[in-house]
Amino acid sequence: MVTVAVLVAVTILWYLLRAVARVAAPAERMVRRLGRWTGRLHAWVLTAPATFGYCAIFTASTLVQRAAPPRLITVLTTIQSTNLVRLHAKPISVLVASGLWVADRGAGLVGYLAVFAVVVAYAERRYGTPRLVLVGLAGHVLGSLLTAVVELHAIRTGAAPRSLAVSTDVGVSYVMVGCCAAALVVLRGWLRIAGAVVMLLAVLTPVLVHRTIWDLGHLLATLCGLGMALLLLAIRPSRTPVPIDDLAARLAVRHDRRR
Repeated sequence: MVTVAVLVAVTILWYLLRAVARVAAPAERMVRRLGRWTGRLHAWVLTAPATFGYCAIFTASTLVQRAAPPRLITVLTTIQSTNLVRLHAKPISVLVASGLWVADRGAGLVGYLAVFAVVVAYAERRYGTPRLVLVGLAGHVLGSLLTAVVELHAIRTGAAPRSLAVSTDVGVSYVMVGCCAAALVVLRGWLRIAGAVVMLLAVLTPVLVHRTIWDLGHLLATLCGLGMALLLLAIRPSRTPVPIDDLAARLAVRHDRRR
C-alpha cells in the first residue's frame, strides 16, 4: 500500500510540476532535465503494454486484498485457486482467475513489480507482445496443470494429505518465472550467465530445501516458459527493438507537434 501511494504521489507531483512549468521558468528548466528520464520511462512502458497492463491488474487485486476482510479474501482466493477440486469443477475460469492475484494477500508486491518492470518488460521488447503472452500462459497454465498432476499422484500414493486438494494456490509467480526464463534465452554474455545463476538459485533452492508442491510448481512453470520460448524462437527469431532513446525522442517530437 505504501509503495502504491508513493508512486501515485510522485505521479501527481510530476504533473503539477509540468503545469507550473507553463508559467514559471525554474519549473520549466526542471521539467526539461527530468523529462529526459521520464521520456525514457514512458517509452519503456509503451514497448511492453502486456507487462505493464498485467502489473496494473495484480496491483489492483492486491489493493482489494489488503482493504477487504481477510475471511472474504480467503474465500475468494480458495474459489479461484488452481487446486484439484476447483480445476475439476471449473478448469478454465480458475486458470484465468488464479493468475490475477498476488499470493499471501499481496506479499512481495514490490518485488514482483520490479521483476516485471525490468526483466519481463525486456522480454516483451524482444519477443513482441503476442509471443510473450504465449510464454506467460505456458508458464501459468501448463505449470499449474503439471503441478496438479503431481498433487494428484502424491495424494493417491499417500505422500500428501487429502486436504491438499482444496488448498489455496493463486499468484502471478508462475507467469513471472516463465517469462524470466524466456528473457534469459535472449540475453547475451555475462548477463545471461548471471541471470541463469540467479534464476537457478531462486527456483531450485526452495525445491531442494522446502520440498513443497508449490516450489516444484515454480520449477515446472519455469521449464514450461523456457520450452515455449525456445519453440517460438525456432519459428521466428527475436526482434531487435528500437533503442529507448530513439523512441523517447520520437515521442517528444510528437508531443511538441501536438502543443
